[in-house]
Amino acid sequence: MDRAALESRWLELTRTILPGLARARRWPVDQDHCFQRILLDNACDDIWYHAVRGRPAYRKADAALLARAVALGEACAFGTVDLAELNRRSLDWRRRK
Repeated sequence: MDRAALESRWLELTRTILPGLARARRWPVDQDHCFQRILLDNACDDIWYHAVRGRPAYRKADAALLARAVALGEACAFGTVDLAELNRRSLDWRRRK
């Protein structure tokens, strides 16, 4: 997937698809910025801003990192990855900063 397609899919996942699934799946978050935090943190295995300099993060992240974050978002949408667990991991990293 090229960079423009990655960014487009990222925005579609975090602004539309995942928020649209949140209520039915009883996820602990439903806002786009929360999904972005969760996916980027988990793609980095740390707080995203330790790995990405500048904002918006999806534009400043390298293509490999953004591809990992998009893949995690896709997996959450398909139900093969537990978004609530990814959220717990993200919050744990942030508590330890």
